[in-house]
Amino acid sequence: MASRRAASRPTAQPTPTPVSPAEQLAAKSSVFDQARNNLYTTIGTTSDTISHQTIQDLPQGDNQSVEKVLLQAPGVSQDSAASGSLHVRNDHANVQFRINGVMLPDGLSGFGSIFDTSFVGTMALVVGALPAEFGQRTVGLVDITTRTDLFNNSGTVSTYGGSHGTITPSIEYGGTFGGNCAATPATTPGYVKAPAAAADCFPGVQYYFTGRYLQNTVGIENPTPAYNAIHDFSQQERGFAYMSAFIDPTTRVSLIAGTSNNNFQIPNVPGAPIGQNGFVTNAFGVTSFDSALLNENQWELTHFGVLSVQKSVDGFDGQLSYFTRYNNLHFLPDPVGDLLLNGIASTVTRTSYTNGIQGDGSYQVNSANTIRAGFSVSGEQVFVGNTSLVEPCMICDGTDNGQPFPITDNVSKLGVLMGVYAQDEWKLTNQFTINAGLRFDQMEQFVSANQLSPRFSATYKPFENTTFHAGYARYFTPPVLVEAAPANIALFNNTTGAASAGATNDPVLPERSNYYDVGVDQKIPLGCTSSSPKDCSSLELGVDAYYKTAKDLIDNGQFGQALVLSAFNYEKGWNEGIEFHAKFNSPYLQAYGNVAVAQQRAINPVSNQFLFDNTVPLDDLGGLTRLQYAQTHFIYTDHNQFVTASAGAVYQFCGRPATVSETFGSGGLWWCGTKLSADMIYGSGLRNGDANIGTVPAYTQVNAGIKREFFLPNDPMPMTVRFDVVNVFDKIYEIREAGGIGVFASQFGPRRGFFLGVSKKI
Repeated sequence: MASRRAASRPTAQPTPTPVSPAEQLAAKSSVFDQARNNLYTTIGTTSDTISHQTIQDLPQGDNQSVEKVLLQAPGVSQDSAASGSLHVRNDHANVQFRINGVMLPDGLSGFGSIFDTSFVGTMALVVGALPAEFGQRTVGLVDITTRTDLFNNSGTVSTYGGSHGTITPSIEYGGTFGGNCAATPATTPGYVKAPAAAADCFPGVQYYFTGRYLQNTVGIENPTPAYNAIHDFSQQERGFAYMSAFIDPTTRVSLIAGTSNNNFQIPNVPGAPIGQNGFVTNAFGVTSFDSALLNENQWELTHFGVLSVQKSVDGFDGQLSYFTRYNNLHFLPDPVGDLLLNGIASTVTRTSYTNGIQGDGSYQVNSANTIRAGFSVSGEQVFVGNTSLVEPCMICDGTDNGQPFPITDNVSKLGVLMGVYAQDEWKLTNQFTINAGLRFDQMEQFVSANQLSPRFSATYKPFENTTFHAGYARYFTPPVLVEAAPANIALFNNTTGAASAGATNDPVLPERSNYYDVGVDQKIPLGCTSSSPKDCSSLELGVDAYYKTAKDLIDNGQFGQALVLSAFNYEKGWNEGIEFHAKFNSPYLQAYGNVAVAQQRAINPVSNQFLFDNTVPLDDLGGLTRLQYAQTHFIYTDHNQFVTASAGAVYQFCGRPATVSETFGSGGLWWCGTKLSADMIYGSGLRNGDANIGTVPAYTQVNAGIKREFFLPNDPMPMTVRFDVVNVFDKIYEIREAGGIGVFASQFGPRRGFFLGVSKKI
């Protein structure tokens, strides 16, 4: 009888675990993040994505800049900080940065990065024939999404430093506040349902911020091969903040803001002779000068912000954003030293203030058809100031120069950029998808121009793990407004700052190009050790080829001692290349490798021709001046590199942090929580010599790192210690060599450095 009563007793059910409002809000935000992805398509393009975890695991982790991380992507070559730090597919600049789908407007070219990798959730480099929604900067899209794992009232404090006087402390923290919704039970273990917001329930605000300070004695690349640079101290500060909240069940508001404040000493080259570039041998009564004591400095300030409203309802997804960006760059020369060494000493100020609106929307007509449309409009007010000390002369042979005097050439301009697009993504079959669109761009800057640009791309998946893609895009690329500011060269006639006799100064034009891209990607599953996807291994292989023809190809360079860029156009340009990439993923090992072969050629400068010397005939150019040679010969652009490669690997032990007992060696598995990493970059060399007819020597830089994540007694939050070696083999190599078109000074790659870091979750 008792046995029958026991059998009829109902089985006890586990009590549902309460889900906090913060977890509910995170789940709802994740749904909206997915909806935001519907706004954009990358059909027909090639995308290389790196996660925050991978960034942390590679040598130097998130202590390195976004630009350094991008050097590990296919087809990205290294350049000096003064030339933008990198090139994508051998193009100069023309890279678009987007954060959570919103395009950041152009800023000023400077040395310091404005981004810190701490806030990056994922970062994808998208290249190829971009769809119509992407305009203005089109050689590559750096698509950054912010992290979503730090809204649980936690953060990290860290410090990192080592060689070259490097010290970089940082802090990040994220959480949720202001919610008044009640905790609800989880319906399924491990799953949090995103509830609809009620009229009397506010789910709260997610927030995240990060700050970093950096100082070192190699702020800009060393212009000599010596281990220590002369006069190269730098201080840099960066901050980033993100906030997000729901105002109703279908609407989210988010705010992104960032700032950077960077100060640089300009490094010196000892032993430089006076009396060159203007033949000044007497400046304010000084007739000798030690170039190692030159005192040039540059200060850069950047602020940016994005306020977005996202709507997702009944198959429609839309986002309307207001963006703003402020830049200020100030270069201070050494008046006496620059006059004696360069014949001119220029104080340069560049200011840019941009405001704009961007709107994007998508509507899923049915499961096979999605229509997208959008617009952007921005206004940029720039000021380009140049006050130069020069000396009067007629022959400029050093014998007839008078006292130095200043010449001021200031330019102010309000520029407007507008764009509108519409496109249709159509899944013709389960294997074949096309995307066709039109884009119209209008620019009102120092010149007015517009263009209607068709775009078409397609993907074909004959098998589950095989994808072919192809695309065509017509591009319209406005010049960076501050770099296109005209110079009044007549002001400098009969001075040591004069341009070549008869020099012309036509305005910088927008670039118009046709872009063709085709490629294939193959994923090879290698098996799983369990039912969990995390325990599966795979190999991904891909190849991509492209060809670009351009009219009024935009290029720029550093012409003169002020480390700022000036733009110009070549009448025609050609860019072509092929890229190979591979990735291996397994539970304990991740590895990748990339190789790109490419070239870019151009002919005939058609704007700012005065930047090219047209006075001195050169034997290696057949007795022609640089301008004459470039007008009549196809030349390689200064940033052309024939072969570029990168590779890296991360190996982890145990796949988890070390426990307290393992931390102190008593648990047996003392290697748990340890990750070994290495990466490398290879370059066949950028161009050098008169009219870029030569190449600097090839180089390989290898970096290595080890880190361990572990727990301390009575502390639920882990600590990480890392040790990194940059340029393990101390390879001395030159990134740039003075003398090429738009290359004023040489720059060498980093010498071997040792770095130690400690970070603690809080």
